[in-house]
Amino acid sequence: MTGNEIRETFLKYFERQGHTRLRSAPLLPANDPTLLFTNAGMNQFKDVFLGLEQRDYVRACSSQKCLRAGGKHNDLDEVGKTARHHTFFEMLGNFSFGDYFKREAIKFAWEFVTTVLEMDPKHLRVSVFREDDEARALWKEIAGLSDSRIYGLDEEDNFWQMADTGPCGPCSEIFIDLAHVAQDWRFPQGATGEWTEVNREDFSRAAFIEGSDAGRFLEFWNLVFMQYDRSADGKLTPLPKPSVDTGAGLERIAAIKQRVTSNYDTDLIRPIIKFTAKLAERNYEPDSPEGFAMRVIADHARATAFSIADGILPSNEGRNYVLRKIMRRAIYQGRHVLFMSVLKDDDLFFHKITDKVVEIMREAYPELEASRDFIARMVKIEEQRFASTLDISLHKLDAYVGSLKSQASLFGPEGGSAKPDFKELARLYDTFGTPRDLIRISLEECGCDFDEETFNEKFETALREIQQASAREQGEVQAKAKPVYAQVSERVSKNQFTGYDGTRLEDAQVLALIKGEEEVLELRHGEEGESILDRTPFYAESGGQVGDSGTLAVCSTHVTVNDAVSPVSGLIVHSVKVDHGTLKVGDEVVVQVDVERRDATRRNHTATHLLHAALREVLGGHVKQAGSVVAPNYLRFDFTHFQPLTNDEMAEIERLVNNQILRNVAVQTDIMPVEEAIRSGAMALFGEKYSGMMRVLTVPGFSSELCGGTHVRATGDIGLFKIVSDESIASGVRRIRAVTGVDAFERFREAEAIVDKVASDLRTSRAELSVQVERLQQELKKARREADELRMKIATGAVGASANGDESRDIAGVRVLAREASGLDAAGMRQLSDRLLARIKSGVVVLGRAGDGKVSLIVRTSDDLLKKVPAGQVIKELAPIVGGKGGGKPDMAEGGGNQPDKLAEALEASYRIVERLLS
Repeated sequence: MTGNEIRETFLKYFERQGHTRLRSAPLLPANDPTLLFTNAGMNQFKDVFLGLEQRDYVRACSSQKCLRAGGKHNDLDEVGKTARHHTFFEMLGNFSFGDYFKREAIKFAWEFVTTVLEMDPKHLRVSVFREDDEARALWKEIAGLSDSRIYGLDEEDNFWQMADTGPCGPCSEIFIDLAHVAQDWRFPQGATGEWTEVNREDFSRAAFIEGSDAGRFLEFWNLVFMQYDRSADGKLTPLPKPSVDTGAGLERIAAIKQRVTSNYDTDLIRPIIKFTAKLAERNYEPDSPEGFAMRVIADHARATAFSIADGILPSNEGRNYVLRKIMRRAIYQGRHVLFMSVLKDDDLFFHKITDKVVEIMREAYPELEASRDFIARMVKIEEQRFASTLDISLHKLDAYVGSLKSQASLFGPEGGSAKPDFKELARLYDTFGTPRDLIRISLEECGCDFDEETFNEKFETALREIQQASAREQGEVQAKAKPVYAQVSERVSKNQFTGYDGTRLEDAQVLALIKGEEEVLELRHGEEGESILDRTPFYAESGGQVGDSGTLAVCSTHVTVNDAVSPVSGLIVHSVKVDHGTLKVGDEVVVQVDVERRDATRRNHTATHLLHAALREVLGGHVKQAGSVVAPNYLRFDFTHFQPLTNDEMAEIERLVNNQILRNVAVQTDIMPVEEAIRSGAMALFGEKYSGMMRVLTVPGFSSELCGGTHVRATGDIGLFKIVSDESIASGVRRIRAVTGVDAFERFREAEAIVDKVASDLRTSRAELSVQVERLQQELKKARREADELRMKIATGAVGASANGDESRDIAGVRVLAREASGLDAAGMRQLSDRLLARIKSGVVVLGRAGDGKVSLIVRTSDDLLKKVPAGQVIKELAPIVGGKGGGKPDMAEGGGNQPDKLAEALEASYRIVERLLS
């Protein structure tokens, strides 16, 4: 069976068992700050398992795109070394949300494996949690397995938990004995113990574990039985509705069915390796360095193509930085191991591999084909960027190794080697992508020998420390939702949102009040807290749209609502302050949304949809939303694109949006299942969670998106649309800010007023304004150039006189000139230093300038003195005097500081520094 056939067979089997088939969630997790990437099939059901969300089905199945390269699940450095480690893989899964449990889960799994996939039962074994007698008994009853083929393992292997607290439970894994089924299985050299016997049925637990570690017994399906809730003190309480979460590795099942021992030899990955080998004009030899490189490139190309298609782009923060490391690891293996004899300096290769991934996987994942050109362009950009970054990283590594060699020389021939700072080395790897193997080789060259295990241990420890420090600095540790929200949600379930139909309710009931971390019965005059109503027209912040504000009132009590949020699915919480009276649980209140603010927000939200459609029409289908803010006074739209918008593109986008506004067509809202909406062509946005019945917002003939926000009734209600700015916020991601309605009109009025004033000040007409401004710019450039030339003549003349007089000093036969040149900018300083060095021919020139509370220094050394008085050494000793630092090459170095009052002292010190270096 092919990988595609296995995937489809799995999904169809579970559909026949009453499961709802769901499309894979994107690799960009939806509303889950605890995850870098989607790394398991259950991720999209996390809130369902936690009891925070309800779906209109209780059984589901999926084939989930997964990426594990960072955080708790990080296989990056093992990829290519083993037969089964990957960054990207597919996880087949079936799920029960309080419906069936262990019996059905085991029955489904065994029937699928043995009847549908036709695996021979005598080659299968299972593990259970050592205390799970129920699962053991069910495997014996349903599968007919003897006790000798059921292995009780410990918590680390067969007990699953989502976090330190919350849902958890035992799990059971299915294994296959590769010695029976794989064509190329070989016992590893030096293998010992009873597990080397091929036909033995009753391996001991120890032998089974040893055989699993050696790769003979391959785990390919894990059944997780969520039956407990773990409290903070470790106590396990049975859940009222136990659930099932299973995960089967598609690549592993493909390896079994295709009778190979490595996932890389399956039809899911081997074609990519074959294509890479052809590009490199080599054969694939698995045990060679080139074979390792091919596996790394193939795996990382899959991760890259799927990530970019799902809106994750390489940059320097969070998950985007992890993707950058994945890409650069593959590019390094290609450029420095595999393609060295094939590629020229400017040749690129990685985009060809990712395009092969699209070709192979596009049928199962159409989003790859939709983003094909964009994937190729982003990969090219990153490979070009890495070429320059790698040069920098190798230079830094050479410099560091050089410093180690210098330290070692201080100890003398018997003094031993210097001790490397592994944090500094890990920083080179983490920040600049310096390959780990190159770091180790460089250390060995300077006498710092480590065995591989010791090196990896020290390196991993250092890497963990700097990454944890970085996470703390960036504030990546996210606060959990207040427990009180979950308590209220359990009691009141969902509160009804009525804001699509109106902005006022006459008789909403207060169901709960929260102050701080606790529920209270009332909020008194002047107190702030949160309120939950049975029904509410207040829109809770979601999908980029800000929450509504407004008021609550009952009798003489008046309450201001400052915001509305939804901390758990289905529960709208109002942030309130009591202005008069007392608000109590049970009160029936009059609820009023701020209509003017809501209307302004609606205009901006619908305009965001029009902008998205216009961007895709003008720039291409690669454009995808990467974030947004919809506020009353502006909209902000982040999108994937690789270059700034031209003036013509900006004008065309504005024209398209305003044309739709002028059409004044009715905005249609339909409610339909997510899958049906997507099949109809509605856009689904990355990072958003969709399930069940969803609202589809359509501007006929122009835009269709899944969206739960509030919108205008007709496009004409928007009034006017104007882009305010376009800027880059990350590699491949741009941000547009725009205004609509009254704010757009005010923007035009302000622009008109500015044009009128400038025309009046320049005593010209509006028609001639641009000509007049251009003429003034040319005159200003000419005046500045003349002023720079005059300053240079003055500085050259003044210093030139001193060069032949007392201020040029003879230091041990070397002419040294140190002088202040505060009238010049940085370019002028460099130009003056060139002239003075040419004038004295042999010697050292030191110039300094002060301004705006800062000091700038430059040192120049003639060619005949580079070894005796290197400019870089002079500046390193000068710059600290003015409170700064500097560096450079032997012939020219620059530096600065923040103590301008010390400039004269630094210039005078330059003579002493040169004298010491000459001695």
